[in-house]
Amino acid sequence: MKKLQNSLYINTQGAYLHKERETLVIDINKQKVAQLPIHGIGAIFCFGNVMVSPQVMGFCGENAVNLAFFTEYGRFLARIQGKQSGNVLLRRSQYRKADEDPHAIARNIVAAKIQMQKQVLQRQQRNHGAQPELTAQITALNHILDTLKLATNLDKIRGYEGEAAARYFSVFNLLLTGSAKDFNFSGRVRRPPTDPINALLSFIYSVLGNDISAALQGVGLDPQVGFLHQERPGRDSLALDLLEEFRAFIADRLVLTLLNRQQLKTTDFVTEAGGAVKLKDDARKLVLQEYQSRKQQTIKHTFLGEDVEIGLLPYIQAMLLARHLRGDLAEYPPFFSK
Repeated sequence: MKKLQNSLYINTQGAYLHKERETLVIDINKQKVAQLPIHGIGAIFCFGNVMVSPQVMGFCGENAVNLAFFTEYGRFLARIQGKQSGNVLLRRSQYRKADEDPHAIARNIVAAKIQMQKQVLQRQQRNHGAQPELTAQITALNHILDTLKLATNLDKIRGYEGEAAARYFSVFNLLLTGSAKDFNFSGRVRRPPTDPINALLSFIYSVLGNDISAALQGVGLDPQVGFLHQERPGRDSLALDLLEEFRAFIADRLVLTLLNRQQLKTTDFVTEAGGAVKLKDDARKLVLQEYQSRKQQTIKHTFLGEDVEIGLLPYIQAMLLARHLRGDLAEYPPFFSK
């Protein structure tokens, strides 16, 4: 099993990342604040005004370290990619499947996503008692799951996914407890996020999506050719496909934990002139620390029957998808927890 490596998050504006021999050095205001060996680092995430030397870019490419750049909002900008790994025959199988028969994989991914959304609502019911609104949406999600089983049209599969997401987020505010109810959430708003909860969701989705893209590249798949999401220039459609399996389990639950434990408050966000909401620097650092801690927790993988670290889930699902495309598995087994 692949070892979970550390991720380095550089959040301080004006930081400079450069190379000294076989180590990475971070300078802030021309003062060295950290020096780390590249061995053991799997990914580097740079947010906002962070400068990286060309030597570091080449160093990361040579050592298969994922180096990615984001805005301060967490919107993905670019990624340094080293030599393509994997067998070209695997990617040919991926392209054929995407062109000729994407429905089964897309349907399994959407079913897993809806199942995990339902579990988030059921978890609230178990911990805080039944609520009519939650019960109604859980029933609706069960109905969508039953209908989805018969879907063979890709547009219908996407339609069921959209309907389930709308129902799930229509009661998301009911999952907030205590002072977290001060956060106003009326639905999913993406570009740009116009409230703190949407800002948090978008930020974590973006970071998680980049982890998934790196995992797909690591097993030799093309992250831009997916089965559920339509292809667009510059869009990692396959990474977005697999992200659907992890949104509720990793990102949404992390957001709810941060808010319900009062680790974040409304004062940790700032609204810019155009109405976009973003995390303040210290709050962004806290979110990344908690995200990293979440990745180090272990769960039993339903399909493999093994205890694995959550941070390895993108790699495991990428590996299982590759096995399906090679013909080793009759179906792609999406991630879901019991």
